[in-house]
Amino acid sequence: MSGDAAAASKPAEAARAVAIRASREADMPSVQRIYAHHVLHGFGSFEEEPPDLAELMRRRAEYLSRRLPYLVAELEGRADAERRIVGYAYAGPWRTRTAYRYTVENSIYVDPAHTKHGIGRKLMTELIAQCTALGFRQMIAVIGDSGNAPSIKLHEAMGFVHAGNLRSVGRKRGRWLDSVMMQRPLGEGADTEPKEKA
Repeated sequence: MSGDAAAASKPAEAARAVAIRASREADMPSVQRIYAHHVLHGFGSFEEEPPDLAELMRRRAEYLSRRLPYLVAELEGRADAERRIVGYAYAGPWRTRTAYRYTVENSIYVDPAHTKHGIGRKLMTELIAQCTALGFRQMIAVIGDSGNAPSIKLHEAMGFVHAGNLRSVGRKRGRWLDSVMMQRPLGEGADTEPKEKA
């Protein structure tokens, strides 16, 4: 295999070595580690201080109580349990008023040491599938920072379209930040009447 071919195959190999599954409580220290990095070093989250493990566990329990998916990407064959979780994704309510009950908002974070290997795409694919199976009809992405090209490109590749840009609504580490709004229909979208959700 040529050097170029070998390099091209690495993302596919990395993606194949990752299993997407429902999260467990034991995964949450890894989730907290990944999220803390993004809070401290990126602009995708508008939180300025990383929440502690107890707070992330509380948030996860709230989403699960609503029967919403909370997924992790697990690196197969890795002995180090702390570094086995290389990404996570979940769906939360877009808004809490009842008229929004068919719409969810996605969140997805990948360990910075494992980006560009298709992990985000695998997480998003499963999240979309599970939310569709649950009867949701729209998925919203609120992407921090209009310069967050990797997240914007991932969402575009997964069928999201731009739905608006809220300019300079956040300020973090001395920068004004936009929120990029993207949207994707799930299942039949708005083409048919949904079954009533409990």
